[in-house]
Amino acid sequence: MTQTNTDTPPEPRAHPRKPRIPRIPRIAALSLLLAALLAALLAALLAFPSLVPNTVGHPGSLLETFLPWLGLAVPPLLVLSLTLTRGRARALTALALLLPALVWLARFGGHLLPTAPAPTTSPAATLTTTQHNLSDDNPDPAGTARALAASRADLLALEELTPAALPAVATALAPDYPHHATHGTVGIWSKYPLTDVRPVDIRPAGLGADWNRALRATAATPHGPVAVYVAHLPSLRLGVTGFGSARRDEGARLLGAALAAEPADRVVLLGDLNGTTDDRGLAPILAARMNAPSSGGFAFSWPASFPLARIDQILARAGTVTRIRTLPATHSDHLPVSAVIRFG
Repeated sequence: MTQTNTDTPPEPRAHPRKPRIPRIPRIAALSLLLAALLAALLAALLAFPSLVPNTVGHPGSLLETFLPWLGLAVPPLLVLSLTLTRGRARALTALALLLPALVWLARFGGHLLPTAPAPTTSPAATLTTTQHNLSDDNPDPAGTARALAASRADLLALEELTPAALPAVATALAPDYPHHATHGTVGIWSKYPLTDVRPVDIRPAGLGADWNRALRATAATPHGPVAVYVAHLPSLRLGVTGFGSARRDEGARLLGAALAAEPADRVVLLGDLNGTTDDRGLAPILAARMNAPSSGGFAFSWPASFPLARIDQILARAGTVTRIRTLPATHSDHLPVSAVIRFG
């Protein structure tokens, strides 16, 4: 009798499957990679703009002049990247673009904070200042001067002050500013007596002897003497050869040397420096222990029709520049800039 084997082989045991990680689609992966690269580039330019060389065409200075505007590249990049990605890739894209946003806030976020109100009683010495490029083709210099006097600044500096405009400006400012000094096309009007007035030579090589754009005076303020400089550095030219800042940079070196040699403890610089304080071309000026405002607004002053940069500066040594702001437009292509300087 034949026996039939009814035993069946055991079924193979099923191994538990590992959970599958969803793959990022190719287009989303490419979008994520591109967003990460652009985010890293933006963050690097914002944090280290000096990485861009200032050789032919001065691209480094051009970047630094408009550096705050780089932050505007983040929102459209974010929108575009989120449109092309889904799920995990979308979250990674947003995380990547957070880096340049954080770098921008670290560098410029202070300008977004409101300025603290000035204390009603304070032992600190303060000066209110206004600086304005009058424009050599201003059709109403007297009206502009009266508008500037309304700022009630203790010190008022003007550039592009032509010989034809000087009498009208002086007459308009005389009731509020009994003391003033001029040299070439720059001038200082003060509520306090001015002494030790002298020219400052910031003329680059190749310019004539009639090019005079800087002066120095001592203002006898109630809190002690303050050395006041007014300067107008050479203009910039943006053309096919790049950012023409060579003469501006040479003038900045000469002005920086004069400031570094200034023996006074308290120094104020008012002027159209044709550059922002982020621009490495103005480094010799800042190296002379001159402080720039770090909060209270960007106060972009040029061009007046659509301000893109603050090239009109108010700087101080042994003082803090606060409450920086622009004043209403005049007949100039610059906006007036006003600030309070606190010593102490």
